[in-house]
Amino acid sequence: MSNIDEKAGNHFLMNILEEAIIYATVLHQGKLRKFGNQPFILHPLEVAHILSTMTSDVEIITAGILHDIVEDTDGTLAEIEKRFGPRVALIVSSETEMDYPNEMRDATWKRRKEESLKILRNSTDIGVKMLWLADKLANIRSLSGMYSEQGEKMWDAFHQNDPEMQRWYYRTVAETVELSLNRTGAFKELIKHINFIWPGTFDSEKARYKKYKEVSIDGCKLLGRGAKGDVYRYNDELVIKVFNQNNSYRDVEREIATSRKAFILGIPTAISFGIVSVGDRYGAMYELVDSETISSCIARAPGQVDVYAQGMADLARLIHGVEADEEDGFPDAKERLVDYISGGVACENEDVAEKCERLINTLPQTGTLIHGDFHTGNVFMQKGEPLLIDMDRVSRGHPIAEISDLYYFYVVLGEDDPAVIEKFMGFSYETAKRFFHAFLTRYLGTEDEAKLREVTEKASVIAYSRLIRKLRKHGAVSEVDQKIIGRCMRVLTGLTEKLDTLVF
Repeated sequence: MSNIDEKAGNHFLMNILEEAIIYATVLHQGKLRKFGNQPFILHPLEVAHILSTMTSDVEIITAGILHDIVEDTDGTLAEIEKRFGPRVALIVSSETEMDYPNEMRDATWKRRKEESLKILRNSTDIGVKMLWLADKLANIRSLSGMYSEQGEKMWDAFHQNDPEMQRWYYRTVAETVELSLNRTGAFKELIKHINFIWPGTFDSEKARYKKYKEVSIDGCKLLGRGAKGDVYRYNDELVIKVFNQNNSYRDVEREIATSRKAFILGIPTAISFGIVSVGDRYGAMYELVDSETISSCIARAPGQVDVYAQGMADLARLIHGVEADEEDGFPDAKERLVDYISGGVACENEDVAEKCERLINTLPQTGTLIHGDFHTGNVFMQKGEPLLIDMDRVSRGHPIAEISDLYYFYVVLGEDDPAVIEKFMGFSYETAKRFFHAFLTRYLGTEDEAKLREVTEKASVIAYSRLIRKLRKHGAVSEVDQKIIGRCMRVLTGLTEKLDTLVF
């Protein structure tokens, strides 16, 4: 680039920043910050300055100057896009909360935060994460000053005056941006302020320089997919679980801690020896030499499905033979089952939902451990011995919850499209159904078709509720999915009229 071109480029950058500053100053004119009675424009300028310590990307810094325009002035995203471009508008929109004009702001606080956090988690633009970090750092600087002077009394002036809810919000933002921005001074300062107001929220080491080992999965063989991530063979000795983008470092730590607790209780579990970064996602490394998933074994030798079903049944009985106290920290599986009902069936028919929940409540309170994500893609065979991974859903509950997971994975998911199971498990839908029947026969220790049918029907209540929840989870439901939901609801209606308990 010539000196003339470089000067012209710099002039353009200064022009867009200067225009944004003038635009924001005019629209925020006369407004004061809620706390401190300072001119409002000082806040977006502070955010822009923080952003300038992380990046020289003028669009990101411009978005920092404009980030409160839509929420706090008459300005619109359409106008921002017209004047400053689509990317600036996109970054600003990520921090623009939904407005509920007919409801009090304190009543909608949690809803608004959860909605905007979902946007943060799903964004692939680093500018979004930078803007969130800069804005929250600017805000918490003010909070720290107030906290130094007023202590806990300061929360009385907030729409959300519960300090634990405020901690949840700031902690979640920090966890969400950590992998991308943990080496910035802004992130470390945010952690320090959070720990000042809410001591012990984060390990103090997070406020120091730390670089996660970066690994690539290019060319690695995919071993299986799960609800929380994908598992790859990294090399002859190592397997890596790559967590989905919306999983934080805390989520990975929690799963590893759960694995250790389960291992101590006697469950054969693969323990991760380290957390790494895989692009913009976290990964957990496992030493699994000469091992493969039972899904891979079945795919290679479908004629041996009965043998692997026996192994899975033995493993399930081993897990279900372990009793855990409430103090061990494993959640109640009923919470997950009830969520299937409230998030799916209840949206279709309240009466059927009540009957489903009544059936779930017939399950006794028990310390019996269940894996919570039990399928052949989560079990590795190493030297003839099984090792479980994906331990984040280990809980206490009745085994029918585990059997319902298996029925869901091997039968229900493929009823409308067998290819779904073939892609998920790596073997045919017919083999999957054979596996479930063989597993249930061996787990129950009977070939009595009446007994097998009874347990399958009870598992179906949970499995079909889960499918409806899955189809409704992302909002709008397609015409095809609505037909599937209708079929599931007809099944559930019949089962809830027939059954009086899920216990077997």
